Amino acid sequence: MLTFVGLGLYDERSVTVAGRDAIRDADRVFAEFYTSRLVGTDLEALEEYHDTTIEVRDRAGVERDPGPVLDAAETDDVVFLTAGDTMVSTTHTDLRLRAEERGIETRVVHGTTAQTAAGSLTGLQNYRFGKATTLPFEQAHGGDGVPDSVVATIEDNRSRDLHTLVYLDIKVDDPHWDDSDDTYMTADHAAGLLAEEFPETLGVVVARAGSPDPAVVADTLPELATRTFGDPLHLLVIPGDLHPMEEDALDAIAGLP
Repeated sequence: MLTFVGLGLYDERSVTVAGRDAIRDADRVFAEFYTSRLVGTDLEALEEYHDTTIEVRDRAGVERDPGPVLDAAETDDVVFLTAGDTMVSTTHTDLRLRAEERGIETRVVHGTTAQTAAGSLTGLQNYRFGKATTLPFEQAHGGDGVPDSVVATIEDNRSRDLHTLVYLDIKVDDPHWDDSDDTYMTADHAAGLLAEEFPETLGVVVARAGSPDPAVVADTLPELATRTFGDPLHLLVIPGDLHPMEEDALDAIAGLP
């Protein structure tokens, strides 16, 4: 059996009760933290909270060499942990399909997602979000500024009066959570990049969703680019035209100018 467990958004306590039960009952526990991170905790605290040993796999160990995970799941109850909701990344879907091809039973224990948290924290209506996109670091896509695909996604959503959730790039080079090797794109940096393509456009920053001190700030992209929003993780939402209730929510929650 291979059970995928989403750990939620922030720290070791963000997991659901069902997820904690699955971890408790597992013979072996694997994890990856390169697609996203729980910035409110570390590996040691996770292991202590769940009273287990967690075997962390890097990108190559999940995507190119998943054999140890699948071999274990053929004979034991194995849990595979990720931040957020475990099936948001196609990497995890691929691993699940490989397991099914080998006749390994799989199941999913969901965790809270950044997308649902962004809607909840901002007051923007969930059904009005269009296609999401990820804004990469400039050096990651080999060019300057914002990739055409990101611009096209935002423009298409705005043309249909939909909000765009912009995930911000993270670079995690050490699977064992060496903070010196981690780089997180900040919302002010992202706003500065997007302001070149969408001047005077409204943006909404969501910082540290799922933590005890999340921040939600609404302003034009050029203004957001001049501010700081504290510790990661950050998200950025580019809204479509606001419903009156959404406008009231952003005014009350995010200081809508």
